[in-house]
Amino acid sequence: MEMLRFGNSEFLWGLLIIPILTLFYIWSRIARKKALRRFGNEEILKFLMPFASKSRPMFKFFILMLALAFVITGIARPQYGSKLKKVKREGIELVIALDVSNSMMAEDIQPNRLERAKMAISRLVDKLKDDKIGLIVFAGDAYTQLPITTDYNSAKLFLNAVNTQIVPKQGTAIGAAISLAMRSFTPDSKANKAIIVITDGENHEDDAVAAAKSAVENGMVVHTIGMGLPQGSPIPVLRNGAKEYLKDNAGNVVITKLDETKLEQIAAAGNGVYVRANNAQVGLNKLFDEINKLDKIELESLVYSDYEDQFQYFFAIAMILILLEFFILERRNRYLKNIKLFSVKDLKE
Repeated sequence: MEMLRFGNSEFLWGLLIIPILTLFYIWSRIARKKALRRFGNEEILKFLMPFASKSRPMFKFFILMLALAFVITGIARPQYGSKLKKVKREGIELVIALDVSNSMMAEDIQPNRLERAKMAISRLVDKLKDDKIGLIVFAGDAYTQLPITTDYNSAKLFLNAVNTQIVPKQGTAIGAAISLAMRSFTPDSKANKAIIVITDGENHEDDAVAAAKSAVENGMVVHTIGMGLPQGSPIPVLRNGAKEYLKDNAGNVVITKLDETKLEQIAAAGNGVYVRANNAQVGLNKLFDEINKLDKIELESLVYSDYEDQFQYFFAIAMILILLEFFILERRNRYLKNIKLFSVKDLKE
């Protein structure tokens, strides 16, 4: 079994130039045809240009575009991992449950609660070495954003996609997030397991304290981080491109306040620590340092190894295609004009 990846995948965006060039080529062919019609009668032009070919220029263009595709793909550095092997690491398993309800858009923590939390998680991922990490998002219900993994690049990629629109149901179901996190760890793993819940604490959906107690009974620790300031903040919304603030049915601006009491209760029930974020720090690194005090257990992971660059094959094919295009003339050979290698049967050139 082989695994394909690209060392410089961002260069694959260059493939978009091929349909653009194709459209430009089609337009130029149509314009040329119209110009020839204005120049004279088509039958007379065929007589005056007996060796002109319609299909050869198109075939040459197709070869060039194919060569360009191979060049761009080669620049992106295709690599094959040919071996799937077990790698032993010493680490913990960590699942982060991130609140993506609308209240996380409040700006009492700059630039807003959600973006600040995402930046803190990204910095935490940079510190990971042999640990496994998973990501859950929740609002009115909880959803797995990233299954537990040691692929830190994927973790950052999935983290970047997080926003308040990725969940269909609004609310703040902390208990559901903890329950899903409990099921997200590697089955039968003996590694120490920790759950970090990042939220403003306004839980309206379920019994989060009971969920935290259940996690402890299953050998897990639940920590909480409170995003927001006690005095609260309005929730910004965009309407017709203009920034407004969420209002209730009576027309009053809704103020979302950090529920520290609830988060302290959840952390206490989960044998964990509660940290309140502020504009200076989120507190995620502090919790991670606390988690790192746990005993590290040797973990096994299946990873692809022996990745080898394959770009040289793509460049070689591109070179062959370019040479082929060079040796194909746009005009038919006077001696081989009756041999139609580049036209469909019954196509008149």
